[in-house]
This record gives sequence, structure tokens and C-alpha cells, in this order.
Amino acid sequence: MSWLTQTLTSSIGKKVLMSLTGLFLCLFLVVHLIGNLQLFKDDGGYAFNTYAVTMTTFTPVKIISYLNYFFILFHAFWGIYLEVRNRKARNVKYNLIRNQSTWSSRNMALLGTILLVYIVVHMGDFWYKFHNEPLPYVQYTEMLSTGEVFSQVMPAGYTQDVKQVEFVNSDEGTRTVIVKDLYQTVSVAFQNFLLSFFYLLGMVAVGFHLYHGFQSAFQTLGINHPKYSPFIKAVGIWVFAFIIPAAFAAMPLYFYFKQF
Repeated sequence: MSWLTQTLTSSIGKKVLMSLTGLFLCLFLVVHLIGNLQLFKDDGGYAFNTYAVTMTTFTPVKIISYLNYFFILFHAFWGIYLEVRNRKARNVKYNLIRNQSTWSSRNMALLGTILLVYIVVHMGDFWYKFHNEPLPYVQYTEMLSTGEVFSQVMPAGYTQDVKQVEFVNSDEGTRTVIVKDLYQTVSVAFQNFLLSFFYLLGMVAVGFHLYHGFQSAFQTLGINHPKYSPFIKAVGIWVFAFIIPAAFAAMPLYFYFKQF
């Protein structure tokens, strides 16, 4: 295993670790967005609340989530370490190279630090509350024949041992689900202007970070070919630097303006 240790501790090996963890986080970002798009469904939060339970109780998903938490921390602190190391080794500033590079490529460590702060706030706002605070419960009744959903907030003080209970009434043709109401928590949180604005700034940082980071990861892994590189660059710019951050940014905007 010495060859592996030597490879990973070499200069290129350190960058490879950054690239691999970064691409994993990009993949997670896509999956996370698909799930969070349930917030826009006009069903009183039924789809989003049941999705949130699946994400926190289904064992394979939980394992991937814990890996994701580790990779977030590793990617952030490893990136800061590499930036500090590079600056110490840099006795002369290469002005020509700096002029040819983009702002985001020169400030990846800064953007990564901003994103780490954003993630901590985000986890505290929703993940921590969902797991540790007594959130209200909501009951959904779905008509199995039509798919129509009716919601009813459970009385104050109602609690249950699990995040979600579900039962089917065959005689009435209904499915009843009682679940923690994270949807309402998200809705109320994003009615706060300062919090919504902070999330928008976070998405701007995501866009700039991925504008350089996505294509740079492929280059570090040796995938740099005239035939494929333009496509990778286009995906990095349009999908990861623009569409995904814009979609996430639409969520706080949706709930903030929905209150008026």
C-alpha cells in the first residue's frame, strides 16, 4: 500500500482527493435539489415531509448522508490546507497567470469557507431541528382513487415515537400519514428577509465555486481532451454554476414572497 500512500500524499495526490470529494458533492447536490424541489408541490408539504423522513430513516440513504457530511468537512478543510500550503510556497506572485485566471479560480478557498459557514447555518436551521426539536405534526389524507391530498395540523402537544406513521383504510380508499412538519418550518424560516437573503448569497457563492471547481476537478483527474472538455465546461457553467444554484435560490424567494 506504500504506492497508494505516496500517491495520495504527493502534490497531485492531494489535488486528486479534492477533485474526487468535490465531484461526489456535486452529485449529492443534484440529488438534494431533486428532493427539495418537492417544496414547490401544491400539496401542503406532503411530498416534501415524507421525502424528509425517507432521507433520515432509510438506512442506505443515512449511510450516504454520513459519508456526505464527512466529505463536506474533508473537502472544506483540505482545501483550506492546500491554499495555505500553496501560499507559503509561493515566494513570487505570478501576475501574468493571475491576470489570465478567473476571479473564482483565485478565490476558491474564500468561497469554500463561505460555503462551510452557509452549510453550518443550513444544518442548524433544518437538519438539527428536524432531528432534535419537537416540531409540530401534520396529518395527510390521500384519496387513493384520485391522488387528492387533504392536510390537517395535529393538536399542539401531539407527539409520536417515530417521525412518520402510515395506515391505509381500504373501506374508505384512503391512506393516512402523520408526519413531522418540516415543510412548515422551512416556510416560516424563509419568511424572514435576512435569512432568505443569506441563503441567496450562499447560492451565489455556490455558483462561483462550481464555475471553476467542476471543470477543474476533471482536469486534475486527467480528463482534458478537445472533444470532451468543452462539454464538461458547458455542464459546469450552465448546470452547476447557474441552473442548480438558481433552483435552490428560488426556494427562499418562493416562500418569502408567498407570505404577501
